[in-house]
Amino acid sequence: MTCPIWPARAPAATSGTTPRPARGTIEPVAKRTSATTRPTVLKVSGLRRAYGPNTILDDFSLEVRGGEAVALTGRNGSGKSTLLRCLVGADRPDEGTVEVCGKPMSEASPDIRRDMATVIDDLDFFPDLSVVEHLDLLARAHGHEEPDAMVDEVLEEVQLVPQSGQLPGTLSSGQRRRLALATAFVRPRKLLIMDEPEQRLDTEGVAWLAERLKAERQQGLAIVFASHEPALVEQVATRVVRMSGPAS
Repeated sequence: MTCPIWPARAPAATSGTTPRPARGTIEPVAKRTSATTRPTVLKVSGLRRAYGPNTILDDFSLEVRGGEAVALTGRNGSGKSTLLRCLVGADRPDEGTVEVCGKPMSEASPDIRRDMATVIDDLDFFPDLSVVEHLDLLARAHGHEEPDAMVDEVLEEVQLVPQSGQLPGTLSSGQRRRLALATAFVRPRKLLIMDEPEQRLDTEGVAWLAERLKAERQQGLAIVFASHEPALVEQVATRVVRMSGPAS
């Protein structure tokens, strides 16, 4: 299921507090401390998600303020993607609540779509729109004041200027990943949620991504991302939540 990146037609614990483990399923790992003066952007309370007899998340709570970056780490199948899909509304938890900027999570909410940008799963692009047309559509749909300048800047940054006139289906896997990242960077956002954003990026690409996410965090954005790349986690995260998988 593709995460919501298109807008509607209408426009881990609180910093300094350790999140409560979910019956031993989640192990929080303290990292750098960030300022507590910024408002809470994401609040997760008592989240539970089970598939049949397997409980993936249980009593999971998290608070993320502007300027914080929370990294989710752990082996495959430990619940990182399940949690992220619940956060963006692509999956519905059995219990608990998710709030973005004080509003209950709803995929259909114009406010949520305005405030949250996501890169989760492989995005489905319109097959007949070029790279630049995709980004231009997003920038204009979100009401960016200078869409042309923004699209040009992001295309340059993700190194897709030579491919800007191509259709997404003609891109390499790495180029498609850069396009997916560009769809998040070309639009307004207060919260950025990403599932293994380093996928299919080369070493240079991962280094660029780390610098970009650090800049986003320093500008006050709230970030939650899952990653298997230690260097990315080390450079970007202000807190780490290590997920250990379903409760036994």
